[in-house]
Amino acid sequence: MALSSSHASSYFPAQFRTPYPPPSARPPLMSPFSLPSNPAPDAIAISLPAHQLFAGARAASFASRRGVSSFSGLVTKGEDVRRLKEELLDAIAPLDRGTDATPDDQLRVDQIARKLEAVNTVKEPLQSEMLNGKWELIYTTSKSVLQTERPKFLRPNGKIYQAINVDTLRAQNMETWPFFNQVTANLVPLNARRVAVKFDFFRIAGLIPLRNPGSGRGQLEITYLDEELRISRGDKGNLFILKMVDPSYRVPL
Repeated sequence: MALSSSHASSYFPAQFRTPYPPPSARPPLMSPFSLPSNPAPDAIAISLPAHQLFAGARAASFASRRGVSSFSGLVTKGEDVRRLKEELLDAIAPLDRGTDATPDDQLRVDQIARKLEAVNTVKEPLQSEMLNGKWELIYTTSKSVLQTERPKFLRPNGKIYQAINVDTLRAQNMETWPFFNQVTANLVPLNARRVAVKFDFFRIAGLIPLRNPGSGRGQLEITYLDEELRISRGDKGNLFILKMVDPSYRVPL
């Protein structure tokens, strides 16, 4: 889940980014019957009038069919989720985290994401342990995260991670090569799926720590969550798709 902000970058707000083009610039980055014990089967059948016996058989047959139908529905839903996830990952794979996505690509990814959101079973993701851990950003429409207006050598080319602690409501965004920027934030629940985000600590180039004066804010809604995949949407309409890479990771206090 990437964090969306009202500023230039959800990951690293504008006041902590050096304007391009200086080379030193570092961009931001879910039994109705009781019977005696062990009765003889024949005794049960003989003791019932014929119409009750056949009625019971019909009821049992109907219940059995209902059980099979219900189970089949669960299996089908699970298969649909797996198929949609595979379709989504296949659509994302050639897009370089969204940098190379055309409008048609973005539309296709968004449509598949919405189908997954429609079958989401985790209705209160902010209460789910599945949210804990380190997630890798694999796709976004956020230009401020992708930095597509910059030359490629000045964009974050390495992996981008986000970690979340459900118990402390803390989040951490981490860029890898070449900038190694980091930012941490407090999460304020607005409902069971949406949080307000307040960034509070930055580390530029992995070395220089800075305290945020309080202006870095945004909102984020978690629209799909399972053990492997998370889909979020920001308050500026951006889509963020992340995969779980380390469920044991926790944001440092």
